[in-house]
Amino acid sequence: MKKLDRRQWLTCWTAGALAGMSGISWAQATKAAGAKPKAPAKLAAKLRIVIPANAGGGWDQTGRALGASLMSAGVVDDIEYENKGGKGGTIGLAYYAEKYAADPNTLIMSGTVMVGAVALQKPAIDLGSLAPLARLTSDYLVMVVAANSPIKSASDLSAAMKANLKAVAVAGGSAGGVDHIFSGVFARATGANPEDLTYLPFAGGAEVASAVLSGKAVVGISGYSEFSALLAGGQLRAIGVSSRKASFGIPSIRDQGMQVEMANWRGVFTGKSVPLERQTAMVDAVRQATQHESWKAVLKQNHWDASWLTGKDFHEQLDFDQTTARVMVHLLKLKA
Repeated sequence: MKKLDRRQWLTCWTAGALAGMSGISWAQATKAAGAKPKAPAKLAAKLRIVIPANAGGGWDQTGRALGASLMSAGVVDDIEYENKGGKGGTIGLAYYAEKYAADPNTLIMSGTVMVGAVALQKPAIDLGSLAPLARLTSDYLVMVVAANSPIKSASDLSAAMKANLKAVAVAGGSAGGVDHIFSGVFARATGANPEDLTYLPFAGGAEVASAVLSGKAVVGISGYSEFSALLAGGQLRAIGVSSRKASFGIPSIRDQGMQVEMANWRGVFTGKSVPLERQTAMVDAVRQATQHESWKAVLKQNHWDASWLTGKDFHEQLDFDQTTARVMVHLLKLKA
């Protein structure tokens, strides 16, 4: 018989004591005490993730971070990525629906940007072809002004917009994108007519910041990371963030008295034709990936908020976002 060292003996003694209280045999208790943690169930030897954007952007970063964490968590052995960018993700969406709609081993990234693009473009293939699995991250929008601007808060901006919306030029991302829709939602909350909004679209946050600093725009909208250096250097002033509560040390717009909030969220979907049992297994695998330390490190590095949501709650949020996007596309008189 193999001898036990002191630590093993104490472990088995404790297990045996508990066994006596619960009616389990000593043999069963000692076996349980020495059992190794159960290995995670494999979702697939190889999984494919379609990223409906070019390399380097938010969806690409999120999709590749998810893939790496799925492998780190041990639920997948290998990941293949396919980038299909263009038109706010709708080109990638159509590609996925045509090629992988019923594939049980292929996921697709999506999010707020695609919701807005679908509302604007009204493509033949829309989000109805997908099955939502999980919302993963939220990147909140920060509103900034030049450091010498007379506008000191979201309330000041609201008053200026209400007085003369056309005179308050707003700089943000692409026309019809999340920044544009948010600026329309904000303008509407002030009591102004969103149709009068002067919106200046730019390719990235650096151009948005330049427009504000040059005086071309009164206010700029983008993610925090796009403005962080200029905020730290004192060239820009943040007047509000679109989260429910203060974030990055910036007061939320809601806390300043305006019932406005919006998240640039990113999530993972599969094809609507994939069986429900397989969809459930996919959600469980993604859940394990997001609990892994590698995923948490990526969230911290990119200033992303973990915003896990799945099931009925995610479906309802998606429905609400699609309705909001359609309404704002109409009110802003946006054309594809």
